[in-house]
Amino acid sequence: MTEDEVADAERELGVRFPAEYRAYLRDAPDGAAHRVVRTEAGWRWPGDRRLRSDLLAVPFPHPDSYVEADAALCAREPLAADFPDDAAYGAAWKAWDAECEEFEDWRTAGAMLLEEHGCGFATLLVVTGPLAGTVWWDGRATCDRIVPLSLDHGGGGEPVTFAEWLGRGSWDLLPPGWG
Repeated sequence: MTEDEVADAERELGVRFPAEYRAYLRDAPDGAAHRVVRTEAGWRWPGDRRLRSDLLAVPFPHPDSYVEADAALCAREPLAADFPDDAAYGAAWKAWDAECEEFEDWRTAGAMLLEEHGCGFATLLVVTGPLAGTVWWDGRATCDRIVPLSLDHGGGGEPVTFAEWLGRGSWDLLPPGWG
């Protein structure tokens, strides 16, 4: 991509890509994976059907920051016994479910899809906030967790950067016991 194309994508998406990702976009050959591309709908990452561009500029929340909010949301799940009839329960549950969907979208705010691994697993690149430039594993499909991919899980598990991740397998950078 040219610098003008990178700047155009950033402008449209409302973010500034991390330096390593910007360099990759400018230097990677045409057709390389992990690239943002111009589509009829605007700039997108191929395969990312979940992208909420309105949340891309919102700083990525560290998973530790929303543990209590997640527990509180789960505790508010409507119970059929608390409602006079099925219609009232159904309406309450539908509203709660919509809140859950919004919360799930917010958990990956500020991140883009690098790779879809199937079965709901994905590798994410954080593009905004204090963790911008780091790479994370979205394992919510089985364990409801988003964890950093790291070269040293035993020594603190600092998330890898895009350049450290590139050319490695995400599965190899997961904490021990995954996969």
